[in-house]
Amino acid sequence: MKKTSKMKFLGAIIASFLIVTGCGEGNENGDEAQSVEADDMFVTIAAGGTSGVYYPIAGAMSNIYEAEGIDTSVQATGASVENINLLQSDQAELAIVMADAVEQAYESFGSFEDEDPQKNLVGISGLYPNVVQIITTADSGIETFSDLEGMNVAVGDANSGVELNARMMFEAHSMSYDDISEDYLSYGEAIDQIRNGIIDAAFVTSGVPNGAAMDLASTHDVTVVELEDEGLDYLNENYPFFLEDEVPAGTYDNEKDIQTASITNLLIPNPDLPDEEVYELTRLFYENLEAIQASHDAAQDIDIETVEEGLNVPMHPGAEQYFEEQGVLSGE
Repeated sequence: MKKTSKMKFLGAIIASFLIVTGCGEGNENGDEAQSVEADDMFVTIAAGGTSGVYYPIAGAMSNIYEAEGIDTSVQATGASVENINLLQSDQAELAIVMADAVEQAYESFGSFEDEDPQKNLVGISGLYPNVVQIITTADSGIETFSDLEGMNVAVGDANSGVELNARMMFEAHSMSYDDISEDYLSYGEAIDQIRNGIIDAAFVTSGVPNGAAMDLASTHDVTVVELEDEGLDYLNENYPFFLEDEVPAGTYDNEKDIQTASITNLLIPNPDLPDEEVYELTRLFYENLEAIQASHDAAQDIDIETVEEGLNVPMHPGAEQYFEEQGVLSGE
């Protein structure tokens, strides 16, 4: 048994359990609800870059858990792929990730093609859509996806969810990195390089609006590159986890809605976390949802009624118990 798993198992043994019946407090069906002592829990939340959306959401989660006496830390990372690896190596208890990265790990393809399928992955809930935003400036002359050919393009941190998206976007438009000069940069670095004239465009797949892109829009005329119809058709046929979406008019002073695609962000736990810990972490998250939503505009799309949307791995039993008690799962 892994060291952290042993610690959590011992924590679960000494934890206090609360049995709640239908005739008193708790859920109407009389199901058992379990509570674990906060002092027994330590939670590292794998987030993303500090200029992205994951980081402030993880910060809000940390504040909620700390207020309940749970020792918590937020780790800045390269996002989805790294976050999955941190969970599997017991270096994190919770992570925010994109659904496409989870599917690649679960089925062993893409960035995980040389690894065994990670069939132990489980989820807590779908959160909000990550929107593919290809940011450039009016001065670049880039108006369509095909205009990226020959340009210096930031595609996200290497093996991040953003970079996985970028590869699929080029594939969908019958292009590849061979057609550009790619650079592996975080959101903040990429926007700085656009401002300095070194990078022509950047993928900032995230919630809308993206803070780094908003910063660029404060000093430059920003253009959001639209995905072409043929590209969206290809994604729909080959990568159905992509959803048709848009960057609304006015987001970055753009005059019209910009056609693009999105992928659901997921909250997933370390697969070894005991049911009662995941139950408690899930309960605290959704009972303090207003604080989560206040952390970033993108988080306002998080809704307990849509926890199953985009969740492409089995739901952790601890989370499932909580959502069953709330009556929000399909078929209830």
